[in-house]
Amino acid sequence: MIKNRILSGVQPTGNLHLGNYLGAIKNFVKLQRDYECYFMLADLHSITVFQDPKQLRENIIETAAVFLACGLDPKKNVIFCQSSVTGHSELAWIFNCVARIGWLNRMTQFKEKAGSNKEKASVGLYSYPTLMAADILLYKATHVPVGEDQKQHLELCRDIAMKFNNDFNCKDFFTLPEPIITKEVARIMSLKDGTKKMSKSDEAEASRINLTDSADDIVQKIKKAKTDNDLIPDTEFKLVDRPEARNLINIFSILNGSTIEKTLKELSGKNFSELKNKLSDVLIKEIVPIGKKIKEFKKDTEAIKRILKIGSEKANIESQKTIKEVHKIIGLSLS
Repeated sequence: MIKNRILSGVQPTGNLHLGNYLGAIKNFVKLQRDYECYFMLADLHSITVFQDPKQLRENIIETAAVFLACGLDPKKNVIFCQSSVTGHSELAWIFNCVARIGWLNRMTQFKEKAGSNKEKASVGLYSYPTLMAADILLYKATHVPVGEDQKQHLELCRDIAMKFNNDFNCKDFFTLPEPIITKEVARIMSLKDGTKKMSKSDEAEASRINLTDSADDIVQKIKKAKTDNDLIPDTEFKLVDRPEARNLINIFSILNGSTIEKTLKELSGKNFSELKNKLSDVLIKEIVPIGKKIKEFKKDTEAIKRILKIGSEKANIESQKTIKEVHKIIGLSLS
């Protein structure tokens, strides 16, 4: 039994932002102290929608630079490209034959991403939860850090693991991974629309704080961030119908290592202009140094490629143990 192993990843689609950082990468940095961690650049997941090949290659390098700049240690963790480890695709196909269509039909994220044109969506976008299950179970990860919007996919992963174990009478072969959900890391919403998640695909540059933004960029974006005309309230309940206000207060609280309740106690009755000034200051302190490190790491792309190559080799060795066992269990191995 593998103890305390984590698998997680980020799609290399460019423009990594504050939501990616607070929702995932900052948490990765904390988790590396206590877990054996496999962190992948989920490039196979990224191509469920069309990616320009040249841009994808650049995004892979940049995302790896972000990992390093934020504090992920390649000596402690296995940092690798998903596509460099063939076991991900191979196990995903096997899981396509284990999972049921009805299970995938219940996946709400596909419905959200495909929208009204689901008939034109790629098969990959529809079936990528089985690839996600393969990513996790390939390394027999015991824990997976997930946001609220990914919990359903982890439940599907557990369903696939249980069905495989039952179908092939191999009790406990695949570990049922447990979610790690950090409650204080809520979804970071758009600076322009508090009902929508901060997104790198949003055409409005001012809707997000990029990890490469300068101090001036941050000040201007926060200054123009949408709020409302009311003062900062004294209780969280009074933020229920004020999504933009709640979003800024939430971001400020997380960056300060505090809670919304404590922030409201400190700032209740004040104008949002005061919160915006304070938020700009803490963002500059947190984000600008990361942006500078990203630029430094990107100056030596060969060093980044070496780190990814070493990580991929380690991941491949571990993944092939699982693939060989799976082949034997399901009858694909003649030895």
